[in-house]
Amino acid sequence: MSRRAGTPRRRRRLRLPAWTATLTWKSAVFITVMCCLLAALLGVLVHTAVTRQTVGHAREKALARLTEVSHAYEAGEALPPRSGVDPPGLPARLRALAAGGRRGTMVAGHLGRPAMWAATPADDGRALAAWTDYSQSARTINGLDGAILGSSLLAIGATLLVGAFAVTRVTRRLHQTARVARRIGAGDLDARVNDPRTADPARRQDEVAVVAGALDTMASALQRKLQAEQRFTADVAHELRTPLTGLSAAAELLPPGRPSELVQDRARALRALTEDLLEISRLDARTEHVDLDVHELAPLAAGVVRASGTDTEVIVTGEPVRVETDRRRLERVLGNLISNAHRHGGPPVVVTVDGPVVTVRDHGGGFPEYLTAGGPQRFRTEAGGKGHGLGLTIAAGQAEVMGAALSFGNAPDGGAVARLTLPHYVRLDEEESPGSA
Repeated sequence: MSRRAGTPRRRRRLRLPAWTATLTWKSAVFITVMCCLLAALLGVLVHTAVTRQTVGHAREKALARLTEVSHAYEAGEALPPRSGVDPPGLPARLRALAAGGRRGTMVAGHLGRPAMWAATPADDGRALAAWTDYSQSARTINGLDGAILGSSLLAIGATLLVGAFAVTRVTRRLHQTARVARRIGAGDLDARVNDPRTADPARRQDEVAVVAGALDTMASALQRKLQAEQRFTADVAHELRTPLTGLSAAAELLPPGRPSELVQDRARALRALTEDLLEISRLDARTEHVDLDVHELAPLAAGVVRASGTDTEVIVTGEPVRVETDRRRLERVLGNLISNAHRHGGPPVVVTVDGPVVTVRDHGGGFPEYLTAGGPQRFRTEAGGKGHGLGLTIAAGQAEVMGAALSFGNAPDGGAVARLTLPHYVRLDEEESPGSA
């Protein structure tokens, strides 16, 4: 299949594994690179210094021997061993240097062994040369290089172990701080890092301790603020309940007519709002206790629809299932979802029961973006200003108390979709199926 003309070829970027982004990995790489550079620098310095000293000593020895050979040559005496005029094995560069009237030395191989050559000009443009054994010096330098390499590897390994231990201690504290931050974000306002370095104000703190202390301080301030708001909500609701009860009773005594109906309707709305505020305050305080029991889900959902008095279609798919849940809270959640669908959505409203999942869908404009992204927010509504925005908040809170999962989304062809997933009840003592062994 040919590629379409004019379509730019997308380059595939090489993606490193996720663990390479960790602080431990980066610290290990940094420590390794720095140790290698330091070991290479020290190795080069030591190698250069020892090699210069060893070569210098061998050169002095070779030049001293060349001086003896030169005296013997000038005196016409027999040349000592390991010397001669243009001897075989004399490096060409050193022969050319001596032929040019200069004296010099060079390390080169001779008879399969390293040797230090020394040469000086002789008669007729020839070179008078002498050589000494350089094997011991070469072994000394090679041994030194091996020792430098071995000690460098040992030092790098030891530094990596110590560095990894130190970095791991820091990263462990950072991970602990991150876990506490996630717990706070999930609603556990009692979570604290409690770094021991922050317990004593006189003790010097590192950066991780400063972050942990700041997180604990923020969590405490946030907890106090939320608790104050919860107490305020509960106190307001309690204070409103008594006068609203009297107001409702007085409204019932008004003479029949449109004004009386309006007052009674507003009084009922205020009482419902007060009860919702009290329910939310109890949910916020996390003092609710569930009364779990096993129920048939499909008949229960159908009963909620009938009690709502709305034109809602019920569809049951799949095999009937039983769920372990709090019936009163489940009816409250489904009732709020159905009421919200009729109030803010569009007909038809359909309740679908598929296994342990109950879906409430309408065919209106769908949920607003803020709700599908972050869940319902109390007193906020973007459906024409209708309603007070507490129904879905209560539904989400009650679902969490029951241990159910409530999600909000929009259907591809339009309409809001609220999906409630309940824990599926499975009996552990059920008899084996007939087909089992």
